[in-house]
Amino acid sequence: MQRIHHANGVITYTFTTLADQPVAAHVATRHGGVSPAPWQSLNFSILRGDDRARVLENRRRLASALGLSANDFVYCRQVHGTAIAKVSWDDAGACMDGCDGLITDAVDLPLSLVFADCVPLLIYDPTHHVLGIVHAGWRGTVNGAATALLWALQAAYDSDPAQVRVAIGPSIGPQSYEVGPEVVALATARLPHPEALFTYPNGAARNPHFDLWQANVQLLVEAGVPAAQIEVSGIDTAQNTADFFSHRAEQGRCGLFSMVAWLQRRTQ
Repeated sequence: MQRIHHANGVITYTFTTLADQPVAAHVATRHGGVSPAPWQSLNFSILRGDDRARVLENRRRLASALGLSANDFVYCRQVHGTAIAKVSWDDAGACMDGCDGLITDAVDLPLSLVFADCVPLLIYDPTHHVLGIVHAGWRGTVNGAATALLWALQAAYDSDPAQVRVAIGPSIGPQSYEVGPEVVALATARLPHPEALFTYPNGAARNPHFDLWQANVQLLVEAGVPAAQIEVSGIDTAQNTADFFSHRAEQGRCGLFSMVAWLQRRTQ
């Protein structure tokens, strides 16, 4: 990923795999906003105790940094599920209920989701010039949020898994993500190669660590996406709280960061 410092103090990361594509995607850090601790400073969550006016100003600041209008952003009322909403310019400024992912073929329409350890995942189809993003925590991951996004693009736009580009953004990494037996049981039942996703850095008597990044890679490769077309940022939010909010590392006292993505106009 590439770190970008914007003129208004906002700092974002972009994906290397999309650099040559007519699509933009930025993962916002916690820098450049107006919220005080514990949401310091570019927080996008109203539901974690921050003042609504500050969150709206943070949205405006991110939009300004990216050359967008905050009034156009399409959001989800995220529920840790796998539902995907298809949106167009008719939905600009809307918050879509009961879903964790968005797909569109509308050029310049910004899609936005929020995170604090869960996985930001983007799929771009260069053949049909369509875009999807999804929020995948452990429940979303083991229930197939990544493949739900891929299938939604296939159903709506006839996307071919072999042709898409995938980007997996900053989220809690395997070195930080200790999980309990309920996660192990569900992942073992539902993921294609669960034995490769758990490590025991503290010994077999302790809870294992779960690799959310590779769990999502496994699902997409199993669905036909070439592994070489999947970028994993490798940034562990729990170990990078100077840049990103981490629900685990900050014991729930934090804000949420945002990923914003939109299709750009093709030049040919």
